[in-house]
Amino acid sequence: MKILGIDTSTKFLCLSVYDDGKIYEYNIELEKKHSKLLLLAVKKVIEALNWDIADIDYFACGVGPGSFTGVRIGITAIKGLSYCLEKPVLGISTLDILAGNALREGIIVPAIDAKRSLIYCGIYRNSNGILKRLSPYMLLPKEEFLKKVKPNSAILGDAITLYKEEFLKGIKGVTILDKDYWYPQGRNIIHFALQLIKEKKFSNAFNLKPIYLYPKECQIKQFK
Repeated sequence: MKILGIDTSTKFLCLSVYDDGKIYEYNIELEKKHSKLLLLAVKKVIEALNWDIADIDYFACGVGPGSFTGVRIGITAIKGLSYCLEKPVLGISTLDILAGNALREGIIVPAIDAKRSLIYCGIYRNSNGILKRLSPYMLLPKEEFLKKVKPNSAILGDAITLYKEEFLKGIKGVTILDKDYWYPQGRNIIHFALQLIKEKKFSNAFNLKPIYLYPKECQIKQFK
């Protein structure tokens, strides 16, 4: 079985492949160059593995929340590949992918800067290596975030860049994970994809949708 996974919802391009038990990943900081380099990176990785694009059995994609433009770039690419090759697609929340970085036991809170003084976040528990989401995916002001996060939790994500001192002062016993853990990792896309395949929770190019947590009035509207 072969899987191609990507996430473009942050400033990093996360690209990963699965080949019958082996996982390869490629994570590179691109800032706002995803649209120019995503398909080129996919082409180079596939060529390096001596694959044909048609050999891939499943396509997986981070669906946000995150950068509005970044999320759309990744989903559009995966939709196109899935549709053209008539292969199943797997949508995975970027918050899930990010939470998978934390290998420690206990409460894990991924926190992504959502701009406008807001934070994309979710609350997870890691128990014996099994990650379980305990909350909905949320978009919260800093003050609400501080109220939601329980004492002794571990926080990771780029919102730390803005709010580290507030987190340390406002959450008892909080652990701030190092910067190496703040962005999605390609291998986590594969881990979640394998779980979804096992549960037969895959979709198709028409049904893959992004996770947008901002109110509709803050999103792009189509005018006739």
